Amino acid sequence: MTLTEIALTTLDGRPLSLADYADRAVLVVNVASKCGLTPQYSALQQLAQDYAERGLTVIGVPCNQFMGQEPGSPEEIQAFCSTNYGVTFPLLAKTEVNGPNRHPLYAELTKTPDATGEAGDIQWNFEKFLIAPGGAVANRFRPRTTPDAPEVIAAIEAVLPS
Repeated sequence: MTLTEIALTTLDGRPLSLADYADRAVLVVNVASKCGLTPQYSALQQLAQDYAERGLTVIGVPCNQFMGQEPGSPEEIQAFCSTNYGVTFPLLAKTEVNGPNRHPLYAELTKTPDATGEAGDIQWNFEKFLIAPGGAVANRFRPRTTPDAPEVIAAIEAVLPS
């Protein structure tokens, strides 16, 4: 299965497909509202704004698998993100990223190794996957690598379609 064939659902229940973004770079990030890394939402929103016209879409994937740090309802998550961080990028429905109920999106994404060559389970909230136009996973960045880190910016710049 390719990434563009995987059915996704937005936080408000609408269907979404990565095929809709086939001509764009996409940064997929598992997110949480009550995590020490939650302030990364600011940098994610800044990336979404700064690079939208050049072909980048950020997609947030709320996940409650790491110490229950995303306990809210869809409405609470949306309100938190927009009120506290001005988030305008798409947010998916709450998703399991590890374990036996891992979403098919993450079953594919976690096959990608990080910079040290390690693939496998998501380590924590705010792990990032950069998907190049056409749907191939270009990079994986672990949670403590901020969205505005030089290596993330360089990777985004390298796969932008325009």
